[in-house]
Amino acid sequence: MNILITGANGFVGKNLTVSLMNIKENKDRTHPNLTIDNIFLYDVNSTETELDSACEKADFVFNLAGVNRPQDPKEYIEGNLNFTEKLLTLLKKHKNPCPVMISSSTQASLMGRFEGSEYGKSKKEAEDLLFAYSEETGARVLVYRFPNLFGKWCRPNYNSAVATFCYNIANDLEIKVNDPSVELELLYIDDLVEEMISALEGNEHRCQIDGLTPVFTEDGRYCAVPVTHKITLGEIVGLLRKFAKQPETLMMPRIPSGSFEKKLYSTYLSYLPKEKASFPLRMNVDNRGSFTELLKTADCGQFSVNISEPGITKGQHWHHTKWEFFIVVCGEALIQQRKIGTDEVLNFTVSGDKIEAVHMLPGYTHNIINLSETDKLVTLMWANESFDPKKPDTFFEIVE
Repeated sequence: MNILITGANGFVGKNLTVSLMNIKENKDRTHPNLTIDNIFLYDVNSTETELDSACEKADFVFNLAGVNRPQDPKEYIEGNLNFTEKLLTLLKKHKNPCPVMISSSTQASLMGRFEGSEYGKSKKEAEDLLFAYSEETGARVLVYRFPNLFGKWCRPNYNSAVATFCYNIANDLEIKVNDPSVELELLYIDDLVEEMISALEGNEHRCQIDGLTPVFTEDGRYCAVPVTHKITLGEIVGLLRKFAKQPETLMMPRIPSGSFEKKLYSTYLSYLPKEKASFPLRMNVDNRGSFTELLKTADCGQFSVNISEPGITKGQHWHHTKWEFFIVVCGEALIQQRKIGTDEVLNFTVSGDKIEAVHMLPGYTHNIINLSETDKLVTLMWANESFDPKKPDTFFEIVE
């Protein structure tokens, strides 16, 4: 399959291009029935000859080219309508009835706050042009009206509030929110790209448009991405403030699979400057070694790393409810556990050469002994709850 992407250097174009290249180069094997031979990339610096040649050879066209913030409103027509007409004319010239996808916008509804939008008008006219082209040629066309987009590589301080908030907060710059209660409908770039790849395979999501709302139906005139998120500006900023504090608090907020929080966190991290891509952790050091908290979670405990000097014994305590995993990743150790009120000791010899996890059982006093006389012992530890100094649930008692 030969694919043409116009607007290839834009936000959506870049993300789509690298995803298709991964499939083409067999780095992404999640679409085994999709074979990509060539990807033709067209943008403002490309030549008319390159566009003409791509239109002759293309088996699918993603028309992502467009203008959304010109200095002169007349550029809306040139970038959104006239270019679409040029593209379709070249396809007709080569008698190429391949499917054509066009990226439109919810502003093309010309309803509510979008009434009178010059950008929306140019997008609506481009849609109508594509529908007429389909009736004339029989080509399959896919018209997507995208809501607000967000994700990595989106240009900040331009036309995306999410990109601006992420970039500014990541870089300690001021943000301005006039009305925190304003709700946005947001579409994440990875969900969009997944839909584009499904469209390549003939599995696009068809819909009718009811005002601004897509109503999914197999014979729909339009297409839409089935997963979007509605959230207020105030909620977005609140989440980003939490993300920004994570290196200080070590607290990882809840980020369920598929959630807006997870997608926003990934987006935020993509804007971090180099000096924030790493951050120091507080090491508690004494003559026995060190103990460092790595990560805390809202409801899944915390991770720490423990380093023991040669021959050192650590622990010698027990918990009522708290329980842990000890995972030796470097060195050799003896882990001992004894049930409170008994004399029986459970012994576990563990090594970084054969990594395994050992439960620290509730109601058992336990320790860990570095068996080496020369090398340090490194142990990754996970506890089912974050440490609470007001209720430590930790009681000293020697194992034996």
